[in-house]
Amino acid sequence: MKTDLTDTTSSKINKALVLGRRAIGTPAVGMVLTLVIVTDEENAYDALKAANDASREHPSRTLVVIKRVSRSPRDRAKARLDAEVRLGADASTGETVVLRLYGEVVDHAQSVVLPLLLPDAPVVVWWPVNAPTDPANDPLGALAQRRVTDTYAAEQPIQELSARADRYTPGDTDLSWTRITPWRSMLAAALDQVACQVTSAEVEGEEFNPSVELLAMWLAERLKVPVRRSKSTGPGLTSVRMETSTGPIVLDRPDGSLATLSIQGQPDRAVALKRRETAELIAEELRRLDPDDTYATALKYGLERLAEEAAIVAPEQEAPAAEAVVTPEPAAKPAAKKATAKKAAAK
Repeated sequence: MKTDLTDTTSSKINKALVLGRRAIGTPAVGMVLTLVIVTDEENAYDALKAANDASREHPSRTLVVIKRVSRSPRDRAKARLDAEVRLGADASTGETVVLRLYGEVVDHAQSVVLPLLLPDAPVVVWWPVNAPTDPANDPLGALAQRRVTDTYAAEQPIQELSARADRYTPGDTDLSWTRITPWRSMLAAALDQVACQVTSAEVEGEEFNPSVELLAMWLAERLKVPVRRSKSTGPGLTSVRMETSTGPIVLDRPDGSLATLSIQGQPDRAVALKRRETAELIAEELRRLDPDDTYATALKYGLERLAEEAAIVAPEQEAPAAEAVVTPEPAAKPAAKKATAKKAAAK
């Protein structure tokens, strides 16, 4: 069931929700949270589809806030709110309200969203793209207990990580961190099987992927060892190698779906490590709404400190290349002696 409201208000939207529930025969509200999606028109469809898929596990009221750009000065001065209310089969297991903001109301989105929040239920705000650098101080982010961003969608993902670390507030999280949950679980389980001491590690993945940096910082912070990062063609994370006192432990995923876990002295094992869709990532984040302390410690470890620790193991690998450059020099001296001997014989 869909209801279109043009030039409306929050109270009229609430009334449409009540009438819609009665019309489809479900007057009771059985939702567990309010999910606010702040996006643009281009990415609204994909974000809403992911939220609807996640609502099968977490029934919620989904509010999609789309800030429309006004082209003329007259349109920018005129405030207008259009809404689309979806219930029943059109909204999966919850309720969906698509809000399109025009003019001056764009700068006051929180005043539109606040009356539509479910009473006595947690609020989660998700920015699929164009997330603020400080989500907790954003007017919409201040309404939420959990704020979800995605640095992978940023224009400069690695620099964005440093900015998020400086302005981290309990409740912030990142889908780039959620993507490495299976990797962290698998690596922790591998270390539980072997009594060893980890001396160094290497994380390999595609360039400008914040998940690579977050996994490297997590390993460095937890294991207290230097961690190197190397580039690959992807997709995403491709390999993690840990050097230990009993031999290397390698988790390799070259194709983005099936990985191989190799432990010294044990047969190789095939591990299902498929890259997950956005709906699965959002569903995982909605399972726990308390602050993620592990993410906070990994993020605050710092990219600069990670680079300094990784430089400890870098000279060892560059030494053979340096020797290869020096070796040709002694061979040039006998050739010079032969040339002078030929000149003397010619005279």
